[in-house]
Formats: sequence, structure tokens, C-alpha cells
Amino acid sequence: MKSPLHEGQAADPAAPSSLRDLLTHSDLRFTPSEEKVVQAVLADYPVAGLGTATSLARRAGVSDPTVVRLVAKLGFDGFSAFQARLLAEVEARLQSPLLMMEAKRDSLSGDSGVTRYLRSVGAALERTESLVPIQLYDRACRLLFEAKGEVFVLGGRFSRNVAGMLASYLVQLRPRVVDLGRLTGDEFDRLVDLGRRDLLIVFDYRRYQSDVVAFARQAAGRGVPVILFTDPWRSPIAEVAEVTLIAEGEAGSPFDTLAPAVAQMEALVAQALGHTKGQERRRMEALERVRTENGVTIGAGPQNERMERDDGI
Repeated sequence: MKSPLHEGQAADPAAPSSLRDLLTHSDLRFTPSEEKVVQAVLADYPVAGLGTATSLARRAGVSDPTVVRLVAKLGFDGFSAFQARLLAEVEARLQSPLLMMEAKRDSLSGDSGVTRYLRSVGAALERTESLVPIQLYDRACRLLFEAKGEVFVLGGRFSRNVAGMLASYLVQLRPRVVDLGRLTGDEFDRLVDLGRRDLLIVFDYRRYQSDVVAFARQAAGRGVPVILFTDPWRSPIAEVAEVTLIAEGEAGSPFDTLAPAVAQMEALVAQALGHTKGQERRRMEALERVRTENGVTIGAGPQNERMERDDGI
């Protein structure tokens, strides 16, 4: 997408941003009738744009030529090109490792497969840096420390590992941090007690997990602010999140990489330390005393002393 965009200047449909971003964050100026079409598409994205131009016009309450003018203003040759872009987004969101296996097999073969893969991860990390304005990290930090209740951390099958890492960091910075882990019926029962004083941090990447999406939506419906970590295709949770932090996941493998997600999560923790003004020091010192007293780490505490006596040391 070209930036900035001005009246009459078309967007670049080949740009990597999603159509949702193009419709909501560009500098294009729409007429009132065109705005109705934009709202109709966003209200049921991407399904609303997958029918005919006439059906979209009826949904928006405008004429067919209005839809044609809008897609032209967005930089597309016609409504079919607009739809092709939408369908490509849907396909990208649903790609599985099985579907990507053949496409990426060649890049994994040979002696240089490891090197190519590591370079692809490095490139994904560089792209991640440019995807999120620093102001969003600051906003996430404010939400984190403004939460007077509990901070819940949640992730999907793989991303729950990143969520668990974040919970381990956060417990050193503030009290009442809860790692929800694998969602069960008991975890959904927690929704009864959630409210505006709490905070939910969610990790959800493409092939989005239905139970994670359901939990986040219901929490948001109860007034809980949501911070979302996701990919450029955006989990449906983005519709209810107050802050959405995007990380690139494409790498030279059939499996998306979580390395940029881990780095982004740790970047948020680093940014959070700048918001604590040293207040976390007493908490971290108290945690260290507890760990030392219980011999949590090797070389300290009563447990280590018992080990030395047992060995005749």
C-alpha cells in the first residue's frame, strides 16, 4: 500500500497489507456511499465481499456503480480482482503444514537447508519490527499495569508455550498473573468472575483455535481488555482486542516460525520494565529469597545443604 494516500490516489493491491487494513487505515477519502460499502465489507469480513457486486451493493444499500468505483479507487482493475485478493487472504489464513509441504520442500533440501531456514527466520524478524508501531507496545504496557485485578495469559496448541513464557516473566513484575494453559470446561467457568479490572493476553496464530477465539470474545463481552499477539492475517480476536501486536510467521519451512513471536513477547517485557520505574525490584528480591529458601536453583538453599551432607561433603 502506498503511503500516504491522497484523494484520487489508488492503493497498491499487490502490497502485503490485508484488505481490512487498506479499508481501515489508509488515507483514502471515501464518499458517503462508498463508506457504506466499506462498512458492509468490514461488518462481515471477508464473507461480505465474496458474493457478487450486486449482492454487496444491496447489502450496503447503494448502487452497483458505487461498488465498482470503490474497488477502482482501491487500485483494482475490477470487482473480480478485488475478490481474488480476498480469496487469497482466506487461503493464506487456512494454510496447513501439509499444504505447504510440497511448496517448501526444495528450500529444505541440501547442505544449505539450515542456513536458508535461519536466514528466513531472520527476515521474518525484520519484517515483524516494521509491522507494529512502538505506540502499541506502550499501550499494551499501560493496560498491563493498569489492570487492578488478574492478568490472564492464553495461547493455542503451540503458542501456549509462548504464553507460558510471558506468564513466567510477568509474575516477576506484578502479582495475580494466571497462565490458563490448555482450556478446559473449568477454565471457561472463570469467565463468570472476569470483568473490567482484569486483563486477557492472547496468542493466536493462523489456523486459529476455536476455543481460544471463543474465550477471548466472551471475556471481551464482559468488559475485559484484550491484548492480542497474532500474525499478519489476524485472528478473529482482533475484532475485540484493544491492542493487536502482529508478528510475521512465514519461514522456509512447512511450519510457521514462532521465533518472531517470542522476540516480540520479550520486547514487550523489555518495554514494560521501562514503565515500572524500578517498582519491580522489591518483588523480584522477595521472589529470590523464596527461591533461595526452598533451593529452587542449584547451589542455594537448604535442599542443596542436605545434598552436600548426604554426599559426605
